[in-house]
Amino acid sequence: MMQPLVVRRIDVASLPEAARSHLALETVGDGLGRDIFVPSIVVRGRHPGPILGITAVVHGNELNGLPAIHRLLERLDPETLTGAVVAVPVVNVPGYHRNERCFSDGSDLNRIFPGKEGGTNGEVFASRFLDRAIRGLDVLIDLHTASFGRVNSLYVRADLRDERAREMANRLYPQILLHNRGVDGTLRDAAMDLGVASITVEIGNPQSIQDSLVWWTVQGLLRVMSFLGMIAESDLTTHKPPWETIQCGRSYWIYTDRGGVLEVFPELATRVHAGDRIAQVRDVYGRVIRDYFAPEDGVVIGKSTNPVNQTGSRILHLGIEGAPQSAPVAPDA
Repeated sequence: MMQPLVVRRIDVASLPEAARSHLALETVGDGLGRDIFVPSIVVRGRHPGPILGITAVVHGNELNGLPAIHRLLERLDPETLTGAVVAVPVVNVPGYHRNERCFSDGSDLNRIFPGKEGGTNGEVFASRFLDRAIRGLDVLIDLHTASFGRVNSLYVRADLRDERAREMANRLYPQILLHNRGVDGTLRDAAMDLGVASITVEIGNPQSIQDSLVWWTVQGLLRVMSFLGMIAESDLTTHKPPWETIQCGRSYWIYTDRGGVLEVFPELATRVHAGDRIAQVRDVYGRVIRDYFAPEDGVVIGKSTNPVNQTGSRILHLGIEGAPQSAPVAPDA
């Protein structure tokens, strides 16, 4: 088996045309003086065109994006591909090894981009990854899932006021399309600052592979590639998801104000109405101590599944249908 090519920067132009290249991207060193190499795959087509970046596992326990990348690349023929795909199936290598969300120094990578040289281990990693893997892309799709103790619908976060981001997001046919300009510290926001049109795709639940959601994500990625002129429309399937996309102009999380055993009632991607009971908290003896109700009409984007609820825990992520609005902004995953 061929070993990946060690590189300090992903330079598509230096790689062979009509070929798939496996790379090991140098980033930072560990406590033994060994480099942390980020696995990267570049499929460069025969014909020049856009460079599409696809990243996954920025959070080490958010895994659905990993098989989505593998299955997408299996579908591509470099001989007929226009442009190139730069795929990073595991960004957060230390977190992936530990089955944990955070980087080796405990930092949340998706809160510290663009990072900085001379900073913490995570900040240096973020800075080098952004510069060595993301700079030079034309567009970026960052794949996530919910975090521990929560579940997500298949939804897309995008600044819907940005034409390129909006067009990519629409072609993924998610259950929910959420306008979200991106908060400081996210990979998506840092890429947008570099002029790389970017969206975030949330694919279900953490620390698992959900074949159905992965399959629909791959179909959406192929539609995006067709929109970008990278593959022919004839390469697409005719399948459409069994849902109609709901567009939300804003969203926010609802939190508990009492501790206890939490149960959240609504299903994902369903609508709730103002006044609907959405959750209940009991004490350890089984006595109901608090009911929670929807503050307004909305749709359930994600929710908590962890019954161990301390005061201030999340209940559900409520999306408000409509055109893009400026606030409030729920953080990226």
